[in-house]
Amino acid sequence: MGAGLVSVDIDALKERLRATWMAGNYDRFSRFMESSAVEFLDRVGGIPRGASLLDVACGSGQLALVAARHGARVSGVDIAANSIRVARDRAQAEALPAQFDEGDAEALPYADASFDVVASLFGAMFAPRPDLVAQEMVRVCRLGGTIAMANWTKTGFIGQMFATFAKFIAPPGMPSPVLWGDESTVRERLAGVSDLRMTRVMYRFDYPFSPADVVDFFRENYGPTNRAFAALSAYDQTALGEDLVGLWNANNQSSDANRTVVDSEYLQVVAIRSKE
Repeated sequence: MGAGLVSVDIDALKERLRATWMAGNYDRFSRFMESSAVEFLDRVGGIPRGASLLDVACGSGQLALVAARHGARVSGVDIAANSIRVARDRAQAEALPAQFDEGDAEALPYADASFDVVASLFGAMFAPRPDLVAQEMVRVCRLGGTIAMANWTKTGFIGQMFATFAKFIAPPGMPSPVLWGDESTVRERLAGVSDLRMTRVMYRFDYPFSPADVVDFFRENYGPTNRAFAALSAYDQTALGEDLVGLWNANNQSSDANRTVVDSEYLQVVAIRSKE
């Protein structure tokens, strides 16, 4: 098992994670984050036309579809079957060269050295065995190809939001996802790469509704938030909701009562798979 994973039934844990990511409406949630996919691809140097790209933990395709629109040959893989169905429908509607597969980031269903670029935008960081994820991302990347990730940090806003959940809900028996936002941890995990560059970047959440409505939006559409509330008593649901609204209010940069603007730090990781 991956470093830091306590003794658990991994199959049962995977089923719980699959149910979590299939809860809510991730496609609706992700539509507000599509600008981050564009910015992320630009920051990692863009994707040449005709290049092959794998989006690991792709959700409903927000990163993969952006790359496909720019001429990349795209594949996406995710544990949530409903997100994969949406991604396929979106690609078909735009006649984009994209393939989407239901699968596990810890056992990618692709041959060695299949892709020029292997990327994950706030996705692979949530798999329970990070060492396996790292090995798989390197394995399916061609020699000299690019591996790129965007991972929330512990000290950033989303890291604080996860810490708020942790006050009410016991840890799931896996390493914290935000360890992928720690530079020294990433260096340990990504063996077999060269030219490893890590940059702390701010992502801007910008919602046309109040902080209280943002919390309701997350609760309705974002699987982890949806399942977190569902696991609590009515009393604790109210307490968690109040804490989350307070967190969004405290970080809101907008003076408009019907707008919420919050910056959240993430770690941008870009590496080259060694040719040796």
